[in-house]
Parts: sequence; structure tokens; C-alpha cells
Amino acid sequence: MPTLTIDGTPQEFEPGDKVLQFCLDHGVEVPHFCYHPALSVPANCRQCLVKAGTPMMDRETREPVLDDDGNPKINYFPKLMPSCALDATDGMVVHTQQDSVEVAEAQASNLEIMLVNHPLDCPICDQAGQCPLQIQAYKYGPEGSRFEFQKVHKPKRIQLGPNVILDAERCINCTRCTRFTAEVTETHQLTIINRGDKNHPMTAPGEVFDDAYSMCTTDICPVGALTEDYFRFKARVWEMSKTPSVSDFGGKGINVDLWVRNNQILRITPRENLDVNEYWMPDAARLVYSTYNENRASGAMVNGAPTEWDAAYDAAADALQNARGVFFLGSASATVEDNHLLAKLAESVGAETPRYFSRREEGSGDGFLISDDPAPNTEGVERLGFQAIDPLTMAGAIANADVVYILHDDPVAMGVAAGDLEGKTVILHPTHSTNETLPLADIVLPITMSVETLGTFVSEDGRAQLLRPAKMIRAVNRSLMMASGVGQGRPDKVGTPFDRWHDEDNKVDCLPGWTSLPAVAERLGKPMHVRSPRQVMSEVSDSNPAFAGVTHEAMGLLGVSLQTEAEPA
Repeated sequence: MPTLTIDGTPQEFEPGDKVLQFCLDHGVEVPHFCYHPALSVPANCRQCLVKAGTPMMDRETREPVLDDDGNPKINYFPKLMPSCALDATDGMVVHTQQDSVEVAEAQASNLEIMLVNHPLDCPICDQAGQCPLQIQAYKYGPEGSRFEFQKVHKPKRIQLGPNVILDAERCINCTRCTRFTAEVTETHQLTIINRGDKNHPMTAPGEVFDDAYSMCTTDICPVGALTEDYFRFKARVWEMSKTPSVSDFGGKGINVDLWVRNNQILRITPRENLDVNEYWMPDAARLVYSTYNENRASGAMVNGAPTEWDAAYDAAADALQNARGVFFLGSASATVEDNHLLAKLAESVGAETPRYFSRREEGSGDGFLISDDPAPNTEGVERLGFQAIDPLTMAGAIANADVVYILHDDPVAMGVAAGDLEGKTVILHPTHSTNETLPLADIVLPITMSVETLGTFVSEDGRAQLLRPAKMIRAVNRSLMMASGVGQGRPDKVGTPFDRWHDEDNKVDCLPGWTSLPAVAERLGKPMHVRSPRQVMSEVSDSNPAFAGVTHEAMGLLGVSLQTEAEPA
């Protein structure tokens, strides 16, 4: 294989590699701003400059010219080269800022020019603490500024669209945002206007930046020029914990980071997974953050009155024990583990395999990351053997049942008439107090949402991915739910009920299905012996060929693709 030498270390590379991406892939830090692996390469920020050259060749023999020590002489390019656009070639020698004073001085000078008109507002900038410009200025920039004149002023607090705000003075004209709208979403809603030190991104006159993926530009903006409207001035990144998980927005299985302060989800950002969502996510998948915090069902109830969990379990077990018929409704919004345990509970009382409501609507997606299916785990419940049911069919199915057991779903909101549930004992595991079936429920056992539990979703492409708890619930500490702990933000870590920034009410009194379902089964004399969701998934993997080889360890951070029926086991 061809070889290039970076800071004195020879390394093999694949033909076609760019020097900057090769360096980043191999742990060599080269500062940069305009380059992004999913976008074209404009080489306009000049921050990734390197000193590079190729072996000097004898024109007659076509052999390398050697120095006195027998090493090839290097013919360096006359100027420093932007490594983002530089093709790696066999024998090339590259010196980064770590190995070349010339490169380090050039990068420091480049940063000084960038910061000439940049506002010194890091203390109030939402990007502070995660800002590449801030970080690189400290690591590679000059010690101070020699600029003593009035800075150029540009538009500030410009509402480009419903979700993105522009502060043009912070912009360094990397053009990542304009390239994103031109090359990824192809809406072409942003462009660079004006010239010289007056230019900045903007929409066309009279146009609104309402791209369905507009907030992706705030993710890739290397400064604080573009910020998310919903998160603006809400919290500092160092105050929040960041938990890697999977979005419950639709069937694509978008990988996300969940940002939490004071046990509330304040922000959702995309997490890189090149096999699923690359670096992106739609705005709608971020704006669901408030549903994890507001109107949550909290506390067990029997016949409309709050009660202890044990009393609710006893009531549920009594109802199931004395029922002549039980209808179980699973959910494509609940984890594989919880639905599996629901199926075991149904089997223990002699009921049929649970059914589920399909919300898939052909043509409602966008062919990218907004799916035709708004539920995150339809593929998972179907692999468990659950069949879809419509409201009319469900009405007939529950006609002869005494008990209707509902996991995570809302039949009334789906179109089941309230009258069809009258006279039945309804056992409900809701997530929200706004659940329209809740007023008809006799026994209420609130269940966790995807941000509060450990479990598995299977995307519509057949990829099993692991949810990780980002929030604590009242009864179970998340550190007990995972072998490796989840980071906590500063207020969560040191807060007490007496601190102004700490609100104990933000912990919802709910339980994951892998806790509450076995508790009901235990009272029926059908113990499930569940120790953890990890053990439940191992049980599913061992017993169901559709989940062969799928464990929490195998899924890791990026998930694992399941076999299709056409593939050999």
C-alpha cells in the first residue's frame, strides 16, 4: 500500500484519501473550521494548513534523489497547503503544527485575522464550552490581540426561520451552513451575501429558513453564529449531562445525544452514526424535548385514587386472576424488552399474543430521516410476533373480554370508542396524564419513556439499537440500571431539595415495564425472575431467531443489523 509520513511517522493510506481526513482518522489533530466530512471541500478558512512535499525524482532515471544519509530528498510545495483539499500521494511528507514552527505560526496568524472583527462575547454565547473557534484560539491562537480599532458590526439576533437565529458578527464565513442547504437538503435556502468583511449567511429577500432540517446548521456551525431558538440561553453545556441514546421520533432509529439539567431534557442533538442518520436529524425530532418533561403520568392509581405501587400490583393481579378473558395491547413505542414481558404475562393467563396499533402511513415521510412510521419500534414488535390491529377490530376483540391490559398506548386517541371500554377492567401503563384512555382506566401503572429506561428499539431498516436512560425516575436510580454509569450535570450531581436550582418534582413517579410487569406476574404465581433489561434481551435473543445474536453488549453505541427472513440464520 502507498505510504505517507506525518510528523515523522510513516503510515499506510488508501488511494483517494485527503490528508486532513486521514489525520483525523488516525488521531492526529489538525485544527480546521470549514471542512466537514459530509460536505464539499471549499478550503476557504485556511486553518488546516500543513507543510507538505513529495520525493524529488531524477528526471532521467525516474528514481528518488537521495541525500547524504540515503534518504529521499523532499521537494516541498512553495507554500503551505490546505490539508482538507490535499490528496495523499505515495511518499508524501507532511508536517503539522505539532512538528513545524512555520505551520504553527501560520495557523496563529490565521486565527488572529479571524478574531479581528469577532465579538468578544464568549461569556454570553450559547456556543461557549463547545465552540471550535474558542477551543482553537486557546490552543493555537496568539496570546492576545493587536487590533485596537472599532470592529465591523453586522446584523444581530436575526430570526432566519422558526428555529434558527443568526448573529452575523460571530460568523467566520466557513460556508458550512450554505453548503448544507445546497448539498444535503438541496433547499438552497441560505447563501452568503455582501462582500469582504461585511458578508454573512442570509436567506433570499422575503424567504424564510424553514428547512425541515434547519437546526442541523447550528450543529455544524463552528462558532455561535447560528443557534437554536428553543435552546437559546437555557443552559450551559457544562451544566448538563450528555447521554448517547436513540430517538423515539419515527422508525429511522436516529442516534441522538440527550442533554439534561435538573433532571429535565433541555436539548436533543444528533449523534454520528454513518449507517443510520450520518450527522443529521430533523427539527421535529428535537422539538419533542418538552414531551419528556411535561404532563407526565406520575404515581400508581386504583379506581381513580392514588395508591401505593404494591396495592396497584395486587389489584392488577386480582383482575387478571378472576377474568374470563383478557385482551393485551402492546405498543410500537415501548421497548422490545417490555413488549416481550407483556407477551409472557399474556401467556401466563392464557391470553392470545398481544396486538399493537400500527401508525405507519405510506408517503408521510420525506425519504430521508422523517419516516412513514412515527413509531420507533414497529419492526421490533413485529419480530416478537405481534400483529397490527385497527380500532374497529379491537372493539370486536374486547367484546368478550373482562380485562383490557394496555402497555404504553392510547386506544381512545387511536379511535376506539370509549363505550367499547365501559364495563371492562382497564389496566393501563401510560406515559402522560393527557392519555385519553386514562379516565377509563381502573388500574394505572405509569411507565417510563425512552429517555428514562434501558432497552431496545428496532428501526424500520432492521437495526437493533440501545436506549440509555438520561433522566432519573423517583423510584429507580439510573446508575442501578446500567453497568457503566451515565454522566450527570452539575445541578443533578450536587443538588439537594433545598437548592433553588434543584426540583425534586422533576423526578416522575413511574417505573419501566421490566420492573412493573414482572411485579404483576409475581402476584399471579408466575414469576419471571427479571434482574435487568440486559437479561431480558439475552432471553429474547436466545428464544427468538428474529433477534439472534442481539444483546446489549453487541449493540453498543451504534447498534447491530438483524437478519432478514431471506438470510440464513
